[in-house]
Amino acid sequence: MGTGIPSEILEKIKQLTPSVLATSRDGKPYTTFITWLSAVDNKTVRFALSSDSYSAENLRQNPYASVEVIGEGFAVSISGPVKEVVQKIEELDFGVSVFELSVENVVDNLFPGGSVKGKIPFEHTGDVEKARELDSIVYRYLSQ
Repeated sequence: MGTGIPSEILEKIKQLTPSVLATSRDGKPYTTFITWLSAVDNKTVRFALSSDSYSAENLRQNPYASVEVIGEGFAVSISGPVKEVVQKIEELDFGVSVFELSVENVVDNLFPGGSVKGKIPFEHTGDVEKARELDSIVYRYLSQ
Protein backbone atom coordinates (compact mmCIF):
# COMPACT_ATOMS: atom_id res chain seq x y z
CA MET A 1 0.00 0.00 0.00
CA GLY A 2 2.81 2.40 0.76
CA THR A 3 3.84 5.07 3.20
CA GLY A 4 0.50 6.69 4.02
CA ILE A 5 -2.92 5.57 5.17
CA PRO A 6 -5.29 5.47 2.15
CA SER A 7 -8.11 8.02 2.33
CA GLU A 8 -10.83 5.34 2.19
CA ILE A 9 -9.40 3.79 5.37
CA LEU A 10 -8.37 7.03 7.07
CA GLU A 11 -11.93 8.10 7.90
CA LYS A 12 -12.75 4.67 9.33
CA ILE A 13 -9.92 4.88 11.88
CA LYS A 14 -11.41 7.38 14.27
CA GLN A 15 -13.09 6.02 17.40
CA LEU A 16 -13.14 2.70 19.21
CA THR A 17 -11.47 0.85 16.38
CA PRO A 18 -10.50 -2.66 17.53
CA SER A 19 -6.78 -2.98 16.84
CA VAL A 20 -3.78 -5.05 17.85
CA LEU A 21 -0.65 -3.17 18.88
CA ALA A 22 2.68 -4.95 18.42
CA THR A 23 5.75 -3.90 20.39
CA SER A 24 8.90 -5.74 21.39
CA ARG A 25 11.22 -6.23 24.31
CA ASP A 26 14.55 -8.04 24.29
CA GLY A 27 14.00 -9.06 20.68
CA LYS A 28 10.69 -10.76 21.48
CA PRO A 29 7.30 -9.63 20.14
CA TYR A 30 4.40 -8.61 22.35
CA THR A 31 0.86 -7.81 21.24
CA THR A 32 -2.08 -6.23 23.00
CA PHE A 33 -5.65 -5.34 22.08
CA ILE A 34 -6.43 -1.60 22.01
CA THR A 35 -9.41 0.56 21.06
CA TRP A 36 -8.11 4.04 21.92
CA LEU A 37 -6.67 4.72 18.49
CA SER A 38 -7.25 7.51 16.00
CA ALA A 39 -5.74 8.52 12.68
CA VAL A 40 -4.80 12.19 12.89
CA ASP A 41 -3.92 12.29 9.19
CA ASN A 42 -2.54 9.84 6.62
CA LYS A 43 0.95 9.97 8.20
CA THR A 44 0.08 10.07 11.91
CA VAL A 45 -1.74 7.69 14.26
CA ARG A 46 -2.26 8.35 17.95
CA PHE A 47 -3.18 5.77 20.57
CA ALA A 48 -3.50 5.67 24.35
CA LEU A 49 -2.34 3.03 26.80
CA SER A 50 -2.27 2.59 30.54
CA SER A 51 0.90 4.40 31.55
CA ASP A 52 2.29 1.43 33.45
CA SER A 53 1.30 -1.21 30.88
CA TYR A 54 3.77 -3.66 29.40
CA SER A 55 3.24 -2.10 25.95
CA ALA A 56 3.92 1.45 27.21
CA GLU A 57 7.13 0.28 28.87
CA ASN A 58 8.15 -1.53 25.68
CA LEU A 59 7.64 1.64 23.64
CA ARG A 60 9.76 3.66 26.05
CA GLN A 61 12.59 1.12 25.57
CA ASN A 62 12.08 0.48 21.84
CA PRO A 63 10.09 3.30 20.21
CA TYR A 64 8.94 1.41 17.13
CA ALA A 65 5.59 -0.32 16.73
CA SER A 66 3.09 -1.81 14.38
CA VAL A 67 -0.66 -1.70 14.77
CA GLU A 68 -3.03 -4.04 12.95
CA VAL A 69 -6.24 -2.14 12.29
CA ILE A 70 -9.27 -4.17 11.24
CA GLY A 71 -12.55 -2.79 9.97
CA GLU A 72 -15.22 -3.27 7.36
CA GLY A 73 -13.44 -4.14 4.11
CA PHE A 74 -9.90 -3.71 5.38
CA ALA A 75 -7.13 -5.14 7.55
CA VAL A 76 -3.97 -3.05 7.48
CA SER A 77 -0.70 -3.10 9.35
CA ILE A 78 0.59 0.41 10.07
CA SER A 79 4.16 0.70 11.35
CA GLY A 80 6.70 3.33 12.24
CA PRO A 81 8.57 5.11 15.00
CA VAL A 82 6.61 6.10 18.10
CA LYS A 83 6.99 8.94 20.59
CA GLU A 84 5.16 9.57 23.83
CA VAL A 85 3.32 12.89 23.49
CA VAL A 86 1.39 12.91 26.79
CA GLN A 87 2.94 11.13 29.76
CA LYS A 88 -0.27 11.23 31.81
CA ILE A 89 -3.72 12.60 31.00
CA GLU A 90 -4.18 14.78 34.08
CA GLU A 91 -7.99 14.70 33.96
CA LEU A 92 -8.00 10.98 34.75
CA ASP A 93 -7.66 9.32 38.15
CA PHE A 94 -5.23 6.73 36.79
CA GLY A 95 -2.29 6.83 34.40
CA VAL A 96 -3.07 6.93 30.68
CA SER A 97 -0.34 7.94 28.23
CA VAL A 98 -0.74 9.07 24.63
CA PHE A 99 1.66 7.88 21.93
CA GLU A 100 2.06 9.08 18.36
CA LEU A 101 3.14 6.79 15.54
CA SER A 102 4.71 8.36 12.46
CA VAL A 103 3.56 6.19 9.58
CA GLU A 104 6.47 4.68 7.64
CA ASN A 105 4.67 1.76 6.08
CA VAL A 106 1.11 0.56 5.49
CA VAL A 107 0.55 -3.05 4.41
CA ASP A 108 -2.75 -4.48 3.22
CA ASN A 109 -3.10 -7.78 5.08
CA LEU A 110 -6.20 -9.05 3.33
CA PHE A 111 -5.51 -11.85 0.90
CA PRO A 112 -7.07 -11.94 -2.57
CA GLY A 113 -10.64 -13.16 -2.38
CA GLY A 114 -11.00 -12.26 1.31
CA SER A 115 -12.68 -9.35 3.03
CA VAL A 116 -13.79 -8.27 6.47
CA LYS A 117 -17.59 -8.09 6.49
CA GLY A 118 -18.67 -5.42 8.93
CA LYS A 119 -17.02 -3.67 11.82
CA ILE A 120 -15.70 -5.88 14.59
CA PRO A 121 -18.32 -5.61 17.34
CA PHE A 122 -17.07 -3.86 20.46
CA GLU A 123 -19.06 -2.52 23.36
CA HIS A 124 -18.45 -1.38 26.89
CA THR A 125 -19.80 -3.47 29.73
CA GLY A 126 -20.17 -2.51 33.36
CA ASP A 127 -20.53 1.23 33.98
CA VAL A 128 -21.18 2.24 30.36
CA GLU A 129 -21.69 5.93 31.15
CA LYS A 130 -18.35 6.12 33.00
CA ALA A 131 -16.64 4.30 30.10
CA ARG A 132 -18.07 6.77 27.57
CA GLU A 133 -16.90 9.67 29.72
CA LEU A 134 -13.40 8.15 29.85
CA ASP A 135 -13.41 7.59 26.07
CA SER A 136 -14.44 11.20 25.51
CA ILE A 137 -11.52 12.52 27.56
CA VAL A 138 -8.99 10.19 25.93
CA TYR A 139 -10.20 10.93 22.38
CA ARG A 140 -9.89 14.64 23.02
CA TYR A 141 -6.17 14.04 23.62
CA LEU A 142 -5.86 11.76 20.61
CA SER A 143 -7.21 14.46 18.30
CA GLN A 144 -4.97 17.29 19.53
